[in-house]
Amino acid sequence: MIDKRIGERIKQCREKLGLTQDQFAERLGLTTNYISTIERGASFPRCEKLITIINGLEVSADAIFCDVTTHSASYRSNLLADALNDLPPEEQQRILEIVEFMIQQAKKKLK
Repeated sequence: MIDKRIGERIKQCREKLGLTQDQFAERLGLTTNYISTIERGASFPRCEKLITIINGLEVSADAIFCDVTTHSASYRSNLLADALNDLPPEEQQRILEIVEFMIQQAKKKLK
């Protein structure tokens, strides 16, 4: 369900800022219960509150919707690149070799 994925992404971004639901809700002028229902996917914020939440998370809308939109490959590839950079060099190399192989296979399929 889309609301659950978006709620989970909001939660991840909030936690990345090191904020509790209480702290985040207070920062935005919302209730903790409201933030909780959004993060659980039990409800979806209206446009104005969604913008408030995204701005409060200090991220782009892509950071929230990357799991549910079909045209966010660029954003997701940047997330993967960041995650890759956090790994030791030998792990980075191994993963890059796998990705390169998969790209070559995909190109062969397209021919």
